[in-house]
Amino acid sequence: MERLDKILANTGRWSRKEVRELVRAGRVTVNGVVARTPEEKHDPASAFLVDGQPVSGERLVYLMLHKPAGLVSATEDPREPTVLTLLPEHLRRVGLFPAGRLDKDTEGLLLLTNDGPLAHRLLSPRWHVDKTYFVRVDGRLETADTEAFRRGLTLADGLECLPAGLEILEEPDTAIVTLREGKYHQIKRMLASRGKPVLYLKRLTMGPLTLDPALESGQWRPLTEEELAALRESGGRL
Repeated sequence: MERLDKILANTGRWSRKEVRELVRAGRVTVNGVVARTPEEKHDPASAFLVDGQPVSGERLVYLMLHKPAGLVSATEDPREPTVLTLLPEHLRRVGLFPAGRLDKDTEGLLLLTNDGPLAHRLLSPRWHVDKTYFVRVDGRLETADTEAFRRGLTLADGLECLPAGLEILEEPDTAIVTLREGKYHQIKRMLASRGKPVLYLKRLTMGPLTLDPALESGQWRPLTEEELAALRESGGRL
């Protein structure tokens, strides 16, 4: 059990002072009952309404972001804008971070959360969570490239890459790449080793999550209950 003002302030949407004002104005209900004081204690899993709108008292947040090129996958950077600049102020106050990284010039699916344990399980190299990417290269992809990915590449600097998928699409300079690891610039380095430099890269899936086609570049939304359940199930198997 926790104080009501603390529960609602932990969502990042209001300060404790703002929560106190909401309660005193009779704008907060808990389990169908109008809250009387900001000090009263409740279970964070209770049903909270503010101005008639449901508010989750849980502290954990999960957002799907369609990352645009030009932003750094980090919580802060002294020189470059980060993906968190796309979020409203109240969501910047709840400790969100990218679960995994995309290069500055790479677009696509990025999970933002403050659930450290789950993010760690999803990203741990020992579990090899599948990720798929759309890629366009300078050159023409061939069956030999697919076979090289399938066998696993050893790059000139000694990096040993696990077997990966390379499905060539109708346009022979495009493909879907499936990785079970995520080393630094890995897809770019793998394709460069085949003489096919990457021109464009976009992440489409990460484990059970698929980039919502309705999300324009730079847009975000909370995960659905179904997506969150699948994510937790995936993490729970790790």
